[in-house]
Amino acid sequence: MAQMTMIQAITDAMRNELKNDDRVLVYGEDVGKNGGVFRATEGLQKEFGEDRVFDTPLAESGIGGLAHGLSLTGHRSVMELQFFGFVFEAFDSIAGQMARLHNRSGGVYNAPVTIRSPFGGGVKTPEMHADSLEGLMAQTPGLKVVIPSNPYDAKGLLISAIRDNDPVIFLEHMKLYRSFRDEVPEEEYTVPLGKADVKREGTDITIIAYGAMVQASMKAAEQLEKDGVSAEVIDLRTISPLDIDCIVDSVKKTNRAVMVQEAQKQAGIASTVVAEINDRAILSLEAPVGRVTAPDTIFPFASAEDTWLPNEKDIVAKAKEIIEF
Repeated sequence: MAQMTMIQAITDAMRNELKNDDRVLVYGEDVGKNGGVFRATEGLQKEFGEDRVFDTPLAESGIGGLAHGLSLTGHRSVMELQFFGFVFEAFDSIAGQMARLHNRSGGVYNAPVTIRSPFGGGVKTPEMHADSLEGLMAQTPGLKVVIPSNPYDAKGLLISAIRDNDPVIFLEHMKLYRSFRDEVPEEEYTVPLGKADVKREGTDITIIAYGAMVQASMKAAEQLEKDGVSAEVIDLRTISPLDIDCIVDSVKKTNRAVMVQEAQKQAGIASTVVAEINDRAILSLEAPVGRVTAPDTIFPFASAEDTWLPNEKDIVAKAKEIIEF
């Protein structure tokens, strides 16, 4: 085992797949010699050459179109969007083309494309860099959407994403890149897509989260325990498809739930999770399902970011509200 940050685990996953499969290509803006804006691809061009790891023009629409075209010629692309707020420029290629290719071709073609991109607040980025747009992707049939919360999962999920025959949106929260280290095997391994992880067992309430909000939820659970509340924490890991069985099994055990996301209340996937719980476990609930989210406004400028983002105090308050309902 090695101690890795999440960015190191992501680099290791790409290195692993570049070694294992000559069809894998890594490309995007400044990912070559510079190693990307966060150095996620650092050293990969030197190791595998400019034909396998290369820079593209500053044009997300071109990157998306290239990925779609390469998938038709048997390549497996790992394309980087420098920040996910720029996904709109590539949205037609991703949602209009890649997501539909398997169905459109009657199963003859696949689009084995992994779209890597940083997102998320808490690091004071400029406008359009931190936006949580995962809900747009999760609501698009044909796309898988993965959001790791720790280094171990990041490596295993990224390897699974690159090997998957469907397009996978792989979102990396910027605040998690170097905020802590985790034990990560140096050899290859996979974490299955579409499977949630129970990060903490509990009996009184289920807290469901993904990305950076998993860390906030774990801190909230520790605080709740001091107050006599046993909280179970679920890390969704993949938000499309959702691991409905894991969510429902937990809710049937605890009889209460809170869904936590960094995205605005009208965005993300909180509404979907609440609806699924109501559809499948409403008779097990002893209180309405709570939601902790950002407010329904445009992501604020850096000076207001800390006030705007949800945090562990908000999670604790909502959990207590549900417990006391």
